[in-house]
Amino acid sequence: MVAPALTKEDELHWLALRLIPGLGARNAGRLVAQFRTPQAIFRASRHDLEAAGLAGSLAQTIASGCTFEDAVDQQQKMLETGTALVPISGPDYPPRLKEIYDPPLVLFARGRLQLLQSVMLGVVGTRRATSYGIAACERLATDLAQAGLTIVSGMARGIDTAAHRSALAVAGDTIAVFGCGVDLVYPAENRKLATEIAEKGLLLSEYPMSGPAYPQNFPTRNRIISGMSVGVLVVEGAQYSGSSITAKMALEQQREVFAIPGNITSKMSWGPNLLIKQGAKLVQEWNDVVVELPAEVRRALVAKAQARSAGMSLETKDDQLALPGEAGPAHRALLAHLKPDLATHIDELHETFDTLTSSEIIAALFDLELLGLVKQLPGKNFVKVW
Repeated sequence: MVAPALTKEDELHWLALRLIPGLGARNAGRLVAQFRTPQAIFRASRHDLEAAGLAGSLAQTIASGCTFEDAVDQQQKMLETGTALVPISGPDYPPRLKEIYDPPLVLFARGRLQLLQSVMLGVVGTRRATSYGIAACERLATDLAQAGLTIVSGMARGIDTAAHRSALAVAGDTIAVFGCGVDLVYPAENRKLATEIAEKGLLLSEYPMSGPAYPQNFPTRNRIISGMSVGVLVVEGAQYSGSSITAKMALEQQREVFAIPGNITSKMSWGPNLLIKQGAKLVQEWNDVVVELPAEVRRALVAKAQARSAGMSLETKDDQLALPGEAGPAHRALLAHLKPDLATHIDELHETFDTLTSSEIIAALFDLELLGLVKQLPGKNFVKVW
C-alpha cells in the first residue's frame, strides 16, 4: 500500500517535533513508535508524555506547542530552497538508516529523493589528503559509481570532495550528508560542488534549515553516512580521525568496512592500515568492494549498471590512455615521468628535462591536462591521472 503524501500540516507537525530542544533522536523515535503521528504527540497531555518516559520539563515543552512558530519559519525556508522533508515513517526514508540505534527523526533533502532508495556506499577520508589518496579515491569512486553504487560522503575538503566529483564526472549518483542545514555550504569553497550535487544528486541533513556547522555535528552526522550505506570505504586518515570514527560506527551498525592500504611512512595511512589489520576488507579495485556485498545487492547493481552504462568499461588501463598521433616527444616524456601517487613540482620537471625549454614543458603539460592524462595540484605540482 502506498503511503499518503505528506501534507503541509503533517510537515509542520514533524518540524515542530524536530525542533523541541533536548528531545533527541532516541526519545523522538520512541514517541513516534508509541503515538504513531506527531499530531497525536502534540495532542497528548503532559501526564501521557511523562508516562511515555519523558522528563516533566520536556513533556511541558511539547504540550505547550512553543516550537510551531519556528516550524512555520522552517517551512518557508524549505519552500524557498526547494527542500523536501523526509520523516522516519515516510516512504522515502532510507530503509537501512531505520535499522541503526538512533536514526534521525526527519531528514532535510535537496535534489533527487529517489537516491535514498538506492544502494549506497560511504566513502570517507582525511581533509588533508595526499596525492596518492586523491588518486586512489578518484579511481575507485569513479569505478564504483559506474558499477551502480551511490557514493555517499560529507563534502568536506580532501577525500570527500574527490569522491563526490568523481561520481559526478561519470554521471554517477552521489549524496552529500551535511553537518549543517542544507541551505548552507560548508566549507564555502564547495559552493559550486553543492549546487551541482543538488541538481544531479542529493544534499541531505538531519539539521534544520540554516542550522550552523557546529564542530560536534560532524561526528554525529557520520552515523548517517554509514547507516544509509551497505558499507564504508576508508581512503586515508590518521589513527583517531573522523574517518576512523565513521568506520567504528559502521562496525557497530553491522556494515561492511573497506580500506585502501597506504604508505606505512605516512600518518594519513595509519587509519586504513590499522583497520585492515583489524579485519577490514583490503581494497585495490572496485570489484574488491562489490564481491563482498549480498547477492541480491550485486544483482541489483548489475541491472542498474547495464541500464545506465551499456558499453562503458569499468577498467581504465594505461594502454587506453594512448596519446594522439600529433603528440610530440615532450608529451610522451612528461607522461612517462609523472607518477599518480607522487606530485612533481614544475621546477623539478625543468631540471629533469633540461633539453626542453620552459615554454615546451608548460605547453605539453597544458595539452596533457586537456586530454585528462595529467592533473595540476596547488603550488604548480603535477600528477599523472591514474
